[in-house]
Amino acid sequence: MDLSHSRAIVTGGASGLGAATAQHFRDRGAQVTVLDRDPDGAEAAGAMGAAFVQTDVTDEASVAAAIADAVDRMGSIDVCVNCAGIAIGEKTVGRDGPHSLSSFRRTVEINLIGSFNTLRLAAAEMARNSREENGVIVNTASIAAFDGQKGQAAYAASKAGIAGMTLPIARDLAGQGIRVCAIAPGIFGTPMLRGLPQEVQDSLAAEVPFPARLGDPAEFARLAAFIVENAYLNGEVIRLDGALRMR
Repeated sequence: MDLSHSRAIVTGGASGLGAATAQHFRDRGAQVTVLDRDPDGAEAAGAMGAAFVQTDVTDEASVAAAIADAVDRMGSIDVCVNCAGIAIGEKTVGRDGPHSLSSFRRTVEINLIGSFNTLRLAAAEMARNSREENGVIVNTASIAAFDGQKGQAAYAASKAGIAGMTLPIARDLAGQGIRVCAIAPGIFGTPMLRGLPQEVQDSLAAEVPFPARLGDPAEFARLAAFIVENAYLNGEVIRLDGALRMR
């Protein structure tokens, strides 16, 4: 699929990996609609020449309305990139007792169910395109899906779910001419991580074999674009981590 002629929606597109992806897609000529919970995201989207719809990915009606808005603006949807997500740190049993069930549920609801909620509705629109290749879906997993650290039970479970559903959804949607992949990033220099003390950032970067640094969100964006344009990539979860294996 030619990215320059694509119409894309990006969840979580107002910051971090999502913003980098939305910006890169716009730079390559794609039409982009950013879906984000933060109403302040409208300013970031506008600065990159993208449309914005305030959206709660966990809410069916909210996502359906956002997709309808995107279709009205762009004419259709060819690409869906799911970057909306949260990360928490909480041990299964800690000083204050057992892991909060509500925080576990909320993490899975946003990261996993939110991604599925968006992609299923986007796929229904893509199937209307009636071309040989009707669409591409790129979800965001994490290396925590495979080697999560302590305190990452909720986050790792949600991201493992994204990795696990990649192949069956790709098989489900093959008949509609829609490809599905996921990117599993390592430690990236998102605004949340850049807010940590420099010595903490440096120690995290030192764990990466090569290159020994934090990932650049632009590198995530370029991989998402490559997936869109490489027609034989389907049903795959791709690690983007500088060979990092968490301990």
